[in-house]
Amino acid sequence: MSKKAILEIDGNKYEFPIIEGTEKELGIDIKTLRGATGGITTIDPGYKNTGSCESAITFLDGEKGILRYRGYSIEELAEKADFLEVAYLLIFGDLPTAEQLDKFDKDIKEESHIDEDMKRILDGFPKSAHPMGVLSSLTSALIAFNPGSVDVDSEEAMYGAIVKIMAKFPVLASWTMRKRKSLPLDYGDSSLGYVENLSKMMFSRPNKTYEANKIVNDALDKLLILHADHEQNCSTSTVRIVGSSHAGLFASLSAGISALWGPLHGGANQAVIEMLEAIREDGGDTAKYIAKAKDKEDPFRLMGFGHRVYKNFDPRAKIIKVAAEEVLGDLGIEDPVLDIAKGLAKVALEDEYFVKRKLYPNVDFYSGIIYRALGIPTEMFTVMFALGRLPGWIAQWREMRLRKEPIGRPRQIYTGETYRAFKSVSER
Repeated sequence: MSKKAILEIDGNKYEFPIIEGTEKELGIDIKTLRGATGGITTIDPGYKNTGSCESAITFLDGEKGILRYRGYSIEELAEKADFLEVAYLLIFGDLPTAEQLDKFDKDIKEESHIDEDMKRILDGFPKSAHPMGVLSSLTSALIAFNPGSVDVDSEEAMYGAIVKIMAKFPVLASWTMRKRKSLPLDYGDSSLGYVENLSKMMFSRPNKTYEANKIVNDALDKLLILHADHEQNCSTSTVRIVGSSHAGLFASLSAGISALWGPLHGGANQAVIEMLEAIREDGGDTAKYIAKAKDKEDPFRLMGFGHRVYKNFDPRAKIIKVAAEEVLGDLGIEDPVLDIAKGLAKVALEDEYFVKRKLYPNVDFYSGIIYRALGIPTEMFTVMFALGRLPGWIAQWREMRLRKEPIGRPRQIYTGETYRAFKSVSER
């Protein structure tokens, strides 16, 4: 017998089916609520209790610290797969065979060129422009060079659009950073793997031969995998709702980039470094700021500790903590800001106050440390997040379009003025 939820309003009872997911999650299906009740709706600011869709892409259990892509644990994927394999998994549903992966890689490399006119668009931005604004604009501008809309009923057309953005996005992201650092634009090297090529495009110097650093590239690979998808978060929901109007893939992704820009979402790792720099400028006394964090009357908050979804621990943080230690050890960087970060992390993992409240360092904390160690400008941190999240956004957009989901159109409860008769300006 199927489960039902009963809602009683003014003595009238209404039944709604309960949907059960494959991981035993339960949700009340209220899509007939307004029609059945004569216009009653629900209010859920931030959609914290509202499922906007059914999805087969990512499973997240914040209470148990579980994150899985298409059924595969994040721990196994980070250890055994590379980013391109994970991207294929998220987008198409299964890990690729050797033949599928080779084709995916070759097709991406074939599409990695950027129209020269895109450079003129990039030149129009001042160096002071925030990289996320530049990246969003450049991604949107791709529409001008690919004006045809994607035929979502054609597997070939859908695959072509996916390959194009997977190929061009790393180039645009690296160009965004190189312009900021006054470096010549780089197209990379098609003989390199996806992440190694990204690394070359970002870090190569015109007067030096590029030498790949395996530890650095492995850390970047893991970071991209860990950020590849995270269920229905702000930017992902934005991509889906923009795409639900049948806006194209590039336009939907551009909207997702803008949503990711905010400090409460993708900008969290930037906020971590800004906090650490503020502590350094104030003398670097970590004990002082630990005390401030414990003081309920003090407005100071430690950035990069705890997580609004993970109530126990962030499984991604455990993985990237090791990578951060390896990068710092290999590069041998002496940086007082990174020393402050190490001190705060040590306290948070041992101090009873933080342990009891499960305020452990999260993935944003460690990713910020790695990016700073690599010399990536703080303003570029969210761009790195976007690079990782790209396949997740694509997968979510593709799923939404293939399922022919209706256009997103949230309801509201109006709280403004009731009817008022218009008065001419002389009577006001």
